[in-house]
Amino acid sequence: MQKSDCFYLGKIVRKYSFKGELLIKLDTDEPELYENLDALFVDLRNNLVPFFIESSQLHKSDLLRVKFEDVDTEADADALIKSDIYLPLEFLPKLEDDKFYFHEIIGFKVIDKNFGEVGVIKSVNDTTAQALFEIDRDGIEILIPMNDEFIVKVDKTKKEIKVDTPEGLIELYLNE
Repeated sequence: MQKSDCFYLGKIVRKYSFKGELLIKLDTDEPELYENLDALFVDLRNNLVPFFIESSQLHKSDLLRVKFEDVDTEADADALIKSDIYLPLEFLPKLEDDKFYFHEIIGFKVIDKNFGEVGVIKSVNDTTAQALFEIDRDGIEILIPMNDEFIVKVDKTKKEIKVDTPEGLIELYLNE
């Protein structure tokens, strides 16, 4: 299993008991969706290693308390602390209508209501306060905030996102 086939679910933050139980800080708005998993992939030295789950339950809303098979001691658990956790992409819940996961829209065409075709989404920058579409227009990078007020329609079949950006935003990148 490669990381590109997976999504980041969270990080093992600490031990829960002396019997090898661990707490995973989930990076999701819906932690209850991941309460009854059979297995997870743990990133150990840049290799995704499958770990089978003996038992799990939510703990204080966004923490998942997990007991992995064959992790029975504090030492076993210590070796996993601070490891990232992944799941295969097919475990992501399906999203309706204009909602999307960032990885789904890579390669989508962006069309602005006034400007016309802007370019193709090459990535999403979510390290800023406001997530940004990073769009390639013939080698020029254009950044458009992923603001609900700007996104008019997401057409997953046509692989297009229609936007209505403030006047002059796109031209800022083209008039250098």
